[in-house]
Amino acid sequence: MPALPLNSENLPYPDPIHPILVHFVIAMVFFSFFCDVTGYFTRNHRLFEVSFWNLFVAAISIFLAVIFGQFEAGLAQPYEVAKPVLNLHTITGWSLAAILAAIAGWRFVIRRRDPLKVSPAYLGAATFLSCLVLFQTYLGTRLVWVYGLHVEPIVEATKRGILQ
Repeated sequence: MPALPLNSENLPYPDPIHPILVHFVIAMVFFSFFCDVTGYFTRNHRLFEVSFWNLFVAAISIFLAVIFGQFEAGLAQPYEVAKPVLNLHTITGWSLAAILAAIAGWRFVIRRRDPLKVSPAYLGAATFLSCLVLFQTYLGTRLVWVYGLHVEPIVEATKRGILQ
């Protein structure tokens, strides 16, 4: 199989797709959480519907984000210092995808039983999910802003053997 031609960021396409998808998922999870909490305290059941659909789309989108993340991480050629963070980001990403799918499934059951309310236990799980998303965002931010994965100067330094 022929090798893919890679650009200056070590990608076969112009820009990384993983961050685009990830930011979409992050926004939808946080907005879903915001709508559930606001709906819970204001008793505005319309916000529960908005929350459900945001969480549902996020649960589908996160799998695309993880798949593109795996592909782009494989092309990144990380140097030794970045590998532990990349490995933790990968494990957390797959775990987050499973947890998000489970919580979205739970949210679907709640919606089917009574679309006018959510339980405090569910809000606790949604809080945990939001914290996990924040942690994953922190790890991804470190990979780009501290270790420079898919950033042109770092890619060039790695190719020249400056970074090991």
